[in-house]
Amino acid sequence: MRDAVIVEAVRTPIGKGKPNGALAHVHPVELLAHTLSTLVERSGIDPALIDDVIGGTVDQVGEQAMNATRYAVLSAGFPESVPATTVDRQCGSSQQAVHFAAQGVLSGAYDLVVACGVESMSRVPMWSNVPAGTDPFGPGVAERYPEGLVPQGISAELIAAKWSIGREQMDAFAVSSHRKAAAAWESGLFDAEVAPLEGVARDECVRPGSTTEILAGLKPAYHDPVFAERFPQIEWNVTAGNASPVNDGASAVLITSSETAARLGLRPLARLHSFAVTGSDPLLMLTGVIPATEKVLRKASLTLDDIDLFEVNEAFSSVVLAWRQETGADLARVNVHGGAIALGHPLGASGTRLTTTLVHAMRERNARYALQTMCEAGGLANAMVLERV
Repeated sequence: MRDAVIVEAVRTPIGKGKPNGALAHVHPVELLAHTLSTLVERSGIDPALIDDVIGGTVDQVGEQAMNATRYAVLSAGFPESVPATTVDRQCGSSQQAVHFAAQGVLSGAYDLVVACGVESMSRVPMWSNVPAGTDPFGPGVAERYPEGLVPQGISAELIAAKWSIGREQMDAFAVSSHRKAAAAWESGLFDAEVAPLEGVARDECVRPGSTTEILAGLKPAYHDPVFAERFPQIEWNVTAGNASPVNDGASAVLITSSETAARLGLRPLARLHSFAVTGSDPLLMLTGVIPATEKVLRKASLTLDDIDLFEVNEAFSSVVLAWRQETGADLARVNVHGGAIALGHPLGASGTRLTTTLVHAMRERNARYALQTMCEAGGLANAMVLERV
């Protein structure tokens, strides 16, 4: 029976998604091309053997339009015969690329495939693909949700209210993320996964000196009198400090079967064990990680206690803390090298960034099973289980 294994995983350092960010001068196609060329260089494969490159990008407009993954393949110097496509499952876009790539290998459609992602939020700001005055939802959705859907920040506030997660708890979680990320950098734990680019070698948003006292001074990021009247339960505790920043970055993983890996002399890092996707309430759009975790564990015939490491995307502190309340997971095993609050969240790149960090953490900690899950706009979530080989 065929399996699917990850044999290489790399990412760029993550820059601030602002005009003065460390990677703001780099075209998004070049960000992604850098991870693709590094992937080939480190693995030693002939890129002509790659059956497909599946990339995730959220704002597919401007410099990220026209199937950016294809042009990254060409910029990386791959043969013109190597195809590519770009997918969008919002923040989980490149995790979905991993699912598609692995499922292609498992089915026999692919022997060697790249899953990757990119987002340059400094050059293509969030919501660039929704021009002012346009409606991306349509009349049917408006009829189904007559009071209107809400932005993600409001969802994060609603989650905090529903699960009684206070400001102090969210800030403490954010500080922990920064401390873990800083410790991982100081210990050299990111060296194997990060491919420095144009003099940038470290993630730009990690703040080793962050404290709960500093974060306590930040103002609510999403306070709105209209939503305050509609949702009186909101206490307005989500701030820029306990949410992920906007970022630039790219990441990529190389996926094949154990048989092909042996033939090509590649060393598997982890086996892609099980996958799940799910939908959830689009008002509480970030809670899909809870049923997705349950679903993927059921598919894997595993329990929470079997999982040694978790990567749960830190879009907001409230998301991970609500997930933890519902699952009972041990936070000491969650995002052990820090998460998106510290490292950054370059939307389309985050899925394979989490995977890259996770497979390297699995080897470093001798973990057998690991679980990755991501919340996504619209009430969606991906989840997958990895197994050490």
